[in-house]
Amino acid sequence: MNLKNMKHYIITSLLLCFVLNGIARAQSTKEDVLYPARCLSYSNLKDRVVFTCENNIDATLQLLSDGIVKICFEKKNDSIKRNASFALTKDVLKNSQKINISEQAQGYEIFTDKLIIRINKEPFQIRIFDKYQKLLLEDYKNKGFIQEGENIASFKTLRSNEEFFGLGEKNGSINRRGKSFRMWNSDKPCYGVNEDPLYKSIPFFMSSYGYGIFFDNTYKSKFKLGSESDEYYSFEAPGGPMTYYFIYGPTYKQILKGYIQLTGKPIMPPSWALGFSQSRGMLTNEELTREIAIQFRERKIPCDIIYQDIGWTQHLQDFEWKEENYTNPVRMLADLDEKGFKVIVSQDPVVSQDNKKQWKEADSLGYFTTDVRTGKSYDMPWPWGGHCGVVDFTKPEVANWWGNYQQKVIDDGVKGFWTDMGEPAWSNEEDIDRLFMKHHLGMHKEIHNVYGLTWDKVVTEQFEKHNPNIRIFQMTRSAYAGMQKYTFAWSGDSGNGNDVLNGWANLQQQIPIALSAGMGLIPFWTSDISGYCGDISDKEEMGELYARWMQFGIFNPLSRAHHEGNNAVEPWEFGPEIEQICKKAIEFKYKLFPYIYTCAREAYETGLPIMRAVVLEYPDDKETYHLNNQFLFGKDLMIAPVVESGASIVKIYLPKGEWIDFLDGTTIYQGKRWIDYPVSLETIPVFVKKGSIIPSMPVMQYINEDPNYPLFLDVFPAATNRKASLRVYEDDGISNDYKRDVFAERLIKCKSLKNQYEISYQLQVHNSFIPIKRDLLIRLHSEQKPKEVLLDSKKLKSFRLNKFGVIDFGKQNKAGWAWDDGKEQCMIVIPKNIDFFELYIRK
Repeated sequence: MNLKNMKHYIITSLLLCFVLNGIARAQSTKEDVLYPARCLSYSNLKDRVVFTCENNIDATLQLLSDGIVKICFEKKNDSIKRNASFALTKDVLKNSQKINISEQAQGYEIFTDKLIIRINKEPFQIRIFDKYQKLLLEDYKNKGFIQEGENIASFKTLRSNEEFFGLGEKNGSINRRGKSFRMWNSDKPCYGVNEDPLYKSIPFFMSSYGYGIFFDNTYKSKFKLGSESDEYYSFEAPGGPMTYYFIYGPTYKQILKGYIQLTGKPIMPPSWALGFSQSRGMLTNEELTREIAIQFRERKIPCDIIYQDIGWTQHLQDFEWKEENYTNPVRMLADLDEKGFKVIVSQDPVVSQDNKKQWKEADSLGYFTTDVRTGKSYDMPWPWGGHCGVVDFTKPEVANWWGNYQQKVIDDGVKGFWTDMGEPAWSNEEDIDRLFMKHHLGMHKEIHNVYGLTWDKVVTEQFEKHNPNIRIFQMTRSAYAGMQKYTFAWSGDSGNGNDVLNGWANLQQQIPIALSAGMGLIPFWTSDISGYCGDISDKEEMGELYARWMQFGIFNPLSRAHHEGNNAVEPWEFGPEIEQICKKAIEFKYKLFPYIYTCAREAYETGLPIMRAVVLEYPDDKETYHLNNQFLFGKDLMIAPVVESGASIVKIYLPKGEWIDFLDGTTIYQGKRWIDYPVSLETIPVFVKKGSIIPSMPVMQYINEDPNYPLFLDVFPAATNRKASLRVYEDDGISNDYKRDVFAERLIKCKSLKNQYEISYQLQVHNSFIPIKRDLLIRLHSEQKPKEVLLDSKKLKSFRLNKFGVIDFGKQNKAGWAWDDGKEQCMIVIPKNIDFFELYIRK
């Protein structure tokens, strides 16, 4: 064979080998795609049913209640050791119900009081119906479970009219239909309006067919909710267990309640956390902190919290005050506390190598994540502080060590923390070197999405250990399902970093982000008012956008103004007009505190967010499916922030019923229609539904400045022969006694009759709570002046308003009433010594 032929032979042989190898690999890959295929048998164990299928696959069903089903697929005799769920509450799986299963020729049936579960034998397929035989969820053909190597997926049948909501703090419309999303906690400064993934991974969504799915997998999961086909949707992950929970509603509210049954109730913040707070990136020294505090009080702009960003600490993360920045931090904290300010400091989950003492300590104890290539502590680049060790919060011994460090500043007088950079930062999808990081409980590909959660768990549990029965304030950026048990949240570094003045789209997008966060059980949330990103060089030009951020931000439960670097975003920085507009907006939030705090208790009990997607209350109204620019605040107030530059008209959708312009108290709009609402720069469109009672209080400079404040009740009566009702919740605001139901509630009802309104009031005390007796001012919004007002059977005297058109409580010490013709209000004063009464307002 000559040289030329030999070369040809060699090349041909190599190509043939390559092709054959490719075919073999393709065949091997095809063979590696595993399905349950056919069910061979089943075992009805004490707390679950296990279906043994072909391809060595077991499918397990567990009933956690009549409406919650755990579904798990795994290889039979799988030797891989799995971590316990990071998200589930303790002992939730121990409450499994006994399963009654019947076998037919084609499959099996399981009945609960709410569901019918049918399992087809061949191909293996799970279908779940409600008790009326309505199909809720169905495996798509034979693809209820697929495994290819380590990759796992589940495909479900998609109906033409099925809509999806949830997945936590994600970009895009609140309706997830037709979109795909990835779960990989990512540090995304100045993120775009369609960017995904962001900072948090909440693999839980709800369907308009009356169920929710929680896919409890911490790997980089994907949700394709009709983005690939109109026939199916899917969720998948590159590793970990195929474990998901079916949660029956049928309402969204009931689904959320089922989700917190699995993952835990959201903790309540201290009452002062629901006020206003101020921050900036370079707010890291005593002089500036004191000056900002002075300005808030002198200008009489309410404020409760001043934040200190990460530069407050001497080193990452030794929890020592930076000596050159703080002359006497303990004295500073005490002085601020006297003025009603609480200080929150930032912490990062790393220790800088420049912090030689603490770094050597943690390194020697094995408290850092390690690099599997070297066996040494992983060398982590960090946005500031140089290279760092990443603290391994999955290691049990780390908890007390970290808790002792963080307690130092709590003992100084700091009131809480914001846990920043917990993705951890610079660990985005493209940062593949992080996958060499090993944690105590697993490799980084498994732990990444729960890293922030494990940190927040340590922070909260250690705070509660060192400070018994004191309510924690902790606000986080990075999280996983179940975070609500430990922390609150903000939406990270929003805004337009390239052109801060062009941040209108970023502001607008924060609304659906907030609503989706709420539907992912993040009820206590804020966006950075001002947008965080971008240098503000022209404060006058920024004024309109800042005012609109503020008018949206006051309805964020944890309202915080914050911006990068040393960009000052205090309300007075943008000129006198903007200052007054913002002051008025912040005062409006403080007036609504009794309403907000009552909603906070509702969030704790039910999981319902305070900022509430309209679809949660009006699920049958198709207009609410894509309602991204407005929201309910609680259930009774509709908020439609202005998010366009130079706007003079805002289009607002009002669901069924009658809606009253809350700011004037008289203009009525018929519901189930869109309206064009005129606005100026001062305007915040707020509507109250007819048949509601809204509690409020006088403006204070900080929450609980006057604990003996009078309670105002704005009554918007329901239609004739119907009732409006209200519960006003009250506790001590600072302890964890609320978890033991130590509280009081004021129950108010207003029945509308043809000739009169009947208002009842009752104070109920639970578990020996000592409530504050309050003067009451009831403002009944009525079109006509009453003929008379009776308290029980006693006729009340009428009185005149003072020259400002308001009631002087210092002089009005007896029950009485007055009529305000301009506002069309009957105002009734009830002194604090009357705990129970019936009022009759004769028309």
